[in-house]
Amino acid sequence: MREAKVSRKTGETDITVEFNIDGKGNADISTGIGFFDHMLNSFARHGLFDLKAKVDGDLYVDSHHSIEDTGIVLGNAIKEALGDKKSIKRYGSVILPMDEALVLCAVDLSGRPYFVFNGEFSTDKVGEFDTEMVKEFFYAISYTAGMNLHIKVLDGSNNHHIIECIFKAFAKALDEATCIDPRIDDIMSTKGSL
Repeated sequence: MREAKVSRKTGETDITVEFNIDGKGNADISTGIGFFDHMLNSFARHGLFDLKAKVDGDLYVDSHHSIEDTGIVLGNAIKEALGDKKSIKRYGSVILPMDEALVLCAVDLSGRPYFVFNGEFSTDKVGEFDTEMVKEFFYAISYTAGMNLHIKVLDGSNNHHIIECIFKAFAKALDEATCIDPRIDDIMSTKGSL
């Protein structure tokens, strides 16, 4: 089973994430930030991952610690669930539309973290979710999971649509990259490890 349960407790947050790569898109999310719950539900559903996330954070400060630390824990869960990465495709990419929004996302599960984000938002918040935290969330995932992650917002004017499009695009690209290919009987690297 390609699944993991990861917990992390600090003076700012207490987070537990359960992640199953080979799921059916089921989610049980509680972060205290409604829009973030919606985004994590969308990520699970469109990636066909099973995801449970329980987040207790210092929301009396703001949403920063809760969102960033969830990215750290989710990234660690993705890494643990992947194990030795035997037979996975390694790469995944998608250009995904949502109404007027269009997002490109590409993933390489190389073991080498690198993150590139090109996108801007015209509002500071969507609900209680700080839009500047989109970049921080995916940065945290890329570095803890050890993935090369590129996200480019190609079009869009509605901030809700753009952010949701980003989460769905990441889900689809990660689903492709984590898929088992029966033609690959080892690790997809000339080095023999990822």
